[in-house]
Amino acid sequence: MSLIGRLVVIFIGFLAACFVGGMIVVGALLFPEFSDLGAGPVDQGTIDILLGFGFIFVSGFALVPAMLIAAITEAFYIRSALAYAACGGVVGLACYLGLVPFHSDTLQFEGIVRRHLEIMTGAGIVAGVVYWLIAGRNAGAWRNPPPPRKPPPPLPLQSRPDGR
Repeated sequence: MSLIGRLVVIFIGFLAACFVGGMIVVGALLFPEFSDLGAGPVDQGTIDILLGFGFIFVSGFALVPAMLIAAITEAFYIRSALAYAACGGVVGLACYLGLVPFHSDTLQFEGIVRRHLEIMTGAGIVAGVVYWLIAGRNAGAWRNPPPPRKPPPPLPLQSRPDGR
């Protein structure tokens, strides 16, 4: 039963990490003018739609690498926030490089935009930390047996064992 509960926590952690990663990607790529403090208000409906697409984009590309990392960290009881941040950065990097054309003759990626690479890696790092906050801090804990129960206290001296 604890394994099923752990899988639910992992799923919720993955969804929250993808949502935060999607927010970072959408905010950094589509709205670079947010750094200008004089920018006017942005339509809330547009933000909602873009955040939804960012969530779908990030969760679709990060699902398989994130499942692999979750399985490894659960198997080896890895609970370090730094490990999750580094793994998240690697997943963000892999998601970006999966979208960039690779020239097999020269064994090089062509058309890498450094800013986009940094955004995806940074979003992966933050998503890894969010996952650690929700699910990673207790990685592998479902395998520990529950602590033994204490025996009941002894009966008072005046009582009878048969209950009369």
